[in-house]
Amino acid sequence: MTDRERRGREPWGNPGFLLWRVTLRWQRAVAGALRPLGLTHPQFVVLAGAWWLGRDGRPPSQRELAEHAGMDAMTTSQVARTLEAKRLLRREQDQRDTRVRRLLVTPEGRGLAARAVEAVESVDRDYFGAVPDGPAFVDALLSLAPPDPGER
Repeated sequence: MTDRERRGREPWGNPGFLLWRVTLRWQRAVAGALRPLGLTHPQFVVLAGAWWLGRDGRPPSQRELAEHAGMDAMTTSQVARTLEAKRLLRREQDQRDTRVRRLLVTPEGRGLAARAVEAVESVDRDYFGAVPDGPAFVDALLSLAPPDPGER
């Protein structure tokens, strides 16, 4: 029996199990990089996502950000409120639709987002640097979780 066949009968041959372990290790590394910046991983995702989606001058709605990040709307709203309390972003009512909240990253939030993105990208380089073919790995991940057609 080959190593691959043997693994196929154990958790080490199960892609779901392996993805779980890889994800947990990566999340721990990201959390460690964000801790000195005073951000949790969900706060980073909301702050960096709002910063990224708002780069064209049109602040994203909470719903747009939730869809972009793959987070549920309630979690996105709760995290955005926390970031608002930290004065890293503002939640403002849309001028055309009063049900919509737009997320505007403050100057302090932009500075922190830039530093946090650098920290997380450094973790990514270190952590995923062991992958033999990075572009093929990204392609494989995109095949499992492609962006929605309307994502900007």
